[in-house]
Amino acid sequence: MSEFISSLAPLIWAFVSYRKASGRWNEASYEVNLSLFDKYCDKHFTNSSELSQDMTDSWCAQRETETNNSCRSRIYPVVSFIRYLRKRGMTTVMDPDIPRKEPRAYIPHAFTKEELQNFFTACDSISAAPPTEEQLSRRITVPVFFRLLYSSGIRTNEARALMREDVDLDSGVVNIRYSKGHVQHYVVLHHSMLLLMRQYDGAIDKMYPDRVYFFPARKRNGGFHRASWVQRNFKKMWRQHNCGNVVPYALRPYLMRHMGHKLPESFQYYFHLSPPIRKEVSQIKKSLDWMIPDVPEVPYE
Repeated sequence: MSEFISSLAPLIWAFVSYRKASGRWNEASYEVNLSLFDKYCDKHFTNSSELSQDMTDSWCAQRETETNNSCRSRIYPVVSFIRYLRKRGMTTVMDPDIPRKEPRAYIPHAFTKEELQNFFTACDSISAAPPTEEQLSRRITVPVFFRLLYSSGIRTNEARALMREDVDLDSGVVNIRYSKGHVQHYVVLHHSMLLLMRQYDGAIDKMYPDRVYFFPARKRNGGFHRASWVQRNFKKMWRQHNCGNVVPYALRPYLMRHMGHKLPESFQYYFHLSPPIRKEVSQIKKSLDWMIPDVPEVPYE
């Protein structure tokens, strides 16, 4: 957990405690952006003893390099912080201007069997050299982390923030606490993935016996990996034997109604993953010729 250093630190800590107690704390986004806001206030508003409109407006102003959606993601934890204080009569600061949400038109990558085999072969071939603690941890974590994304359909943020206590290695049920929209839900692992998770747990436990998170990050004092860790390792493994611009999110097979896709081109790939809705789809479209072949299985051993 980050340390807050500005004059707002006591208020931020109270906000964090409230969010955690209400089960609405998302460490993957809230901690990072609140910490950046805290450092910004400490640097540019050193003499301010309380939250001001200038603080929030200057921090939340959309930057030239930001899209509407990226700006919203950065400032929303601060907006939530302001609303928390205002409801308790602790500030008169008003919400800053929030950019309008833009529809996403992401077209998911349709993996071929060869691409998947190449990718996971690269994951399984990470060298143990140099034999540092970080490299050894990466060697056993990367193959399991990305197979979990592919086999379970959970989001990258959900996998990163997965707590050890929320993975039942007996039943194979995973408790997803921090999800999109703060909706808690459960995922049941495939038996082959469960076996792999058990093997990983035994190996990583020898390195970090008191870890809190299932996939611990050594450099974060017991915390979990940042999004940059996922991006960096995915690209490195992907580019060893494959081509094209593919992101880790593409490993996550899911239905368009949960993805938020509005364009047919964005969600058509996912329909074949849920046979029960094929009848509904056929009533909407006369032909399903645009559907691509089923996703091939990837061995876990």
